[in-house]
Amino acid sequence: MGTLIDVAAQDVMTLAERAEHFSRQRANESLSVTQIMSKPVRFVHPETEMAEAAHLMVTERISGLPVVDDNDQLIGIITEADFLRGLGLPAHYPTHNVWQTLEAMFSHFAHQPQLEVPNDPVSAYMVRDVICTLPDDNVNGVLELMKRYQIKRVLVCDHDHHLLGVITRSDLVRVFFDHYKVNNAK
Repeated sequence: MGTLIDVAAQDVMTLAERAEHFSRQRANESLSVTQIMSKPVRFVHPETEMAEAAHLMVTERISGLPVVDDNDQLIGIITEADFLRGLGLPAHYPTHNVWQTLEAMFSHFAHQPQLEVPNDPVSAYMVRDVICTLPDDNVNGVLELMKRYQIKRVLVCDHDHHLLGVITRSDLVRVFFDHYKVNNAK
């Protein structure tokens, strides 16, 4: 470049830290949805009864089930909160923390110990406006969707809304710890 620049040691350290930060950011941007999504995805059909969906959530230890039609196209999602609302129980409100929600549920249960599980189809309670991402998106895009919509999972679909996978907060934590373990092993 033909010029001299007076650089202090602190400037070099700052420059190295910023370079490392941008290197990590590029690595995250190159981490595609298909590398971190869970598959195959458990799902239900719109006519599946709520009791069956609840049983599947409990036995599989999952908090939400995509709903697909006969053409395997995504048409909705049913979550624990939707199921609780179907039972007439207080579900999670955005202003409540998880403990307030659990206290409200158990308080309701103490006053009405005999809950009748609805035989309604999941289509009666599912959310139809589902937040999805495409398989060529990256982890930063998924994080942004989760933050913007305050959701716990993002479904991965192709352009025709066929369900390909799901990314949950647990998947993101797993990826973080995998990278953390690799980088600290060096």
